[in-house]
Amino acid sequence: MDKQDGMNYAPKGLVNHIVEKGEFPFAAIGLDHGHIYGMCNGLIEAGGELVAVYDPDPNKLEKFCTTYPNVIPAASEEEILKNPSIKLIAAANIPVDRCDLGLRVLDAGKHFFVDKPGFTNLNQIGKAKKKTAETELKWGIYYSERLHVESAVFAGQLIEEGAIGRVIQVTGMGPHRANPDSRPDWFFDPKYYGGILCDIGSHQVEQFLYYTGAKDAKVLHSKVANYNFKKYPKFEDYGDATLVADNGATFYFRVDWFTPDGLGTWGDGRVFILGTDGYIEIRKYIDIARENQGDHLYLVNHQGEKQYQLSGKVGCPFFGEFILDCLNGTENAMTQEHAFKAASLCIEAQEKAMKIETAERLSVN
Repeated sequence: MDKQDGMNYAPKGLVNHIVEKGEFPFAAIGLDHGHIYGMCNGLIEAGGELVAVYDPDPNKLEKFCTTYPNVIPAASEEEILKNPSIKLIAAANIPVDRCDLGLRVLDAGKHFFVDKPGFTNLNQIGKAKKKTAETELKWGIYYSERLHVESAVFAGQLIEEGAIGRVIQVTGMGPHRANPDSRPDWFFDPKYYGGILCDIGSHQVEQFLYYTGAKDAKVLHSKVANYNFKKYPKFEDYGDATLVADNGATFYFRVDWFTPDGLGTWGDGRVFILGTDGYIEIRKYIDIARENQGDHLYLVNHQGEKQYQLSGKVGCPFFGEFILDCLNGTENAMTQEHAFKAASLCIEAQEKAMKIETAERLSVN
């Protein structure tokens, strides 16, 4: 697992098979983002069986098949879609193309599990809502910064137990390392990835809705900028937004591409959760200058102060729950409404964002 490069960060967790071998065959289509490896790892650890893969790029295909030696490369997307034994398609193709692929997948009678951002505009979400209603199939979105982080999972458990009372405010920070020389061209054009608030901001919005128990929220204001990437004038290297939920909880988040090379991981992701009876801080990937291992959680409430190190201790139950949801028609992992609402709010924040014009932009090179 490459902790220096967020694009190829693929967490591995506890193995907890909730289905028998052969009960949940799935395939991968679209290997443009390295998150596909984390998605497949999570499904495999829950008992899913990765049986096929397709991507038009032979180099991406070769790397994927080396990582998963039992997978069979398909000659075409259609070959996988027509395979009646495959129950789900996992995808991390270029974001602007993800919705169209999902529509084809559901039309083929299979569930869809896609990397974030699941969509780049609201029109796509409307199509996806219509298709899921027609087919009653799942359209899951890989919001990895909560679903695949044990400290973030544990925070949800503490909140559900009432450890900090009612959540009234969340602050999220999602810094990332750009690694521009290793990025594909589409990475620098919002037309393809949706913009910074749509893309990495989607993690933040989903966490806010989840931790506060909100069904909806209003975007109060948002802004984006290109401070330091003169070579890529369309690229957004900074964004932030403020939201208020339908239950009164408030939210501020900041996302950026300014992780310095001296940090021991690709981003110092943190979440601060304020409740009526205490607060939580999550240090997801590193405890800077103290411990390179991630998954630290700090809890303060009326009972005192606690610090937890949670790597390998909690697991990531989403994947098993999602498999069971696909098999049983339930919604225990994440409701379809929640997945789509998080996606729509980050797009709304993106569309409303004020573009900051900077007096001077410094080249990264």
